[in-house]
Amino acid sequence: MADYDVIVLGGGPGGYLAAERLGHAKKKVLLVEQQFLGGTCLNVGCIPTKSLLNSAKLYLHAKHSEQFGVTAENVSFDWAKVQAWKDEVVTTLVGGVAMAEKRNGVEVADAHGTLVGPGRVEVNGEVKTADHVILATGSVPVMPPIPGAKDNPAVVDSTGLLALETFPSKLVVIGGGVIGVEFASLFAAFGAQVEVIELLTEIVPFADADLAAKLRKGIEGVTFHLGCKVTGIEGSTVVYSDAKGAEVRTEADVILMAVGRKPLVEGWGAKEAGLEYSGKGIAVDDTLRTNLPNVWAVGDVTGRSLLAHAAYRMAEIVVAHILDPEQARRTGQTLRVDTIPWAVYSIPEAAGVGLTEAQAKQRGIEVVTATVPLVLSGRFVAENGLKAPGTVKIIVEKQSRVVRGIHMVGPYSPETIWGAAAVLESEYTLDDLRQVVFPHPTVSEGIREAAWAVKA
Repeated sequence: MADYDVIVLGGGPGGYLAAERLGHAKKKVLLVEQQFLGGTCLNVGCIPTKSLLNSAKLYLHAKHSEQFGVTAENVSFDWAKVQAWKDEVVTTLVGGVAMAEKRNGVEVADAHGTLVGPGRVEVNGEVKTADHVILATGSVPVMPPIPGAKDNPAVVDSTGLLALETFPSKLVVIGGGVIGVEFASLFAAFGAQVEVIELLTEIVPFADADLAAKLRKGIEGVTFHLGCKVTGIEGSTVVYSDAKGAEVRTEADVILMAVGRKPLVEGWGAKEAGLEYSGKGIAVDDTLRTNLPNVWAVGDVTGRSLLAHAAYRMAEIVVAHILDPEQARRTGQTLRVDTIPWAVYSIPEAAGVGLTEAQAKQRGIEVVTATVPLVLSGRFVAENGLKAPGTVKIIVEKQSRVVRGIHMVGPYSPETIWGAAAVLESEYTLDDLRQVVFPHPTVSEGIREAAWAVKA
């Protein structure tokens, strides 16, 4: 008889949610986490970043409140107190995860776990057995081999930037993806001079190109260098070639390396256990099964989607198949990557779900689109004015009239996009979407306006 019903290796969003749900179902569960419950997202990613961004937004609102009839004088910020608020939020939420595991009877091991084989995990030198093993080892920042970057005190990753004790006057960000853009807008909002160097011709490459450009133009106080390649770092000086091939040098107090993250597939026994994987992640099917019997993988380590909410969904799928395989098959518990929404919590925010116009064309899908400004929303204007950036774009398959993508830039986009995800999950046609009643006045009405703007 196995020691446990399930052993979960990794305590990030996918791991801790799977453990919690299985424990609630009265399964005997061991959750192994060597560093901190909540993983990267809760401790040094999503949550601390959003805490800092909220402070930045409050600062901006106070500085620019006069247009709304409110005058705030001598507006300032205290970086130490901003950091203290971030730490308080993280500590509170990590404690909440620990309490949830305890409440559901999950045993938590503060240790390094090593997969030995199907149903076998070594913890603190002792092999524990289980009927099922869930791998949730997460991801790590990519550190490209840029000359002068390694062991350079001026160069930090996102974890190091979150821990800064002194606010920098000048920040250079290498990488224009989600992490780079969020930090760039955060530090610019507080008054730092910020430059972003991006190899590609546009930021946030997975976003619809039209809206990515609108997002970039809407971020104030940040200078973007697109189509540029960093060739070296000399102390606190970044050397790069611009879009025309000319060498450019720029200095900074802090240099953020934000070129992305990669699945953590090494250091915990994947190769030795016979697991099928590559640098892109652990190979899984649409139910998150690996090539090893009763060994599952969820979250960033699969490489399927490096988003916390995608990890949550993967965990739910695996739990469903462990608890009742027949019902899971009957109810279609599978991963559908095309309907996983994404969000960028920059200033302004952006979010999207489904295909972009370019992706649809790559797949040979003929589409019609419509793009509308969010100033069509009364609440958007009331709270942001007429000049604030805000746009909604909808992608509709021409022949079937099925909605294939919805993309947004502007305040509340991440809070609104779940409804768009439901539209895609339910395979709504344009006619279905036009019958949905949106509460008024809300920014979500931008989706309705976009739907009616489509000429199809």
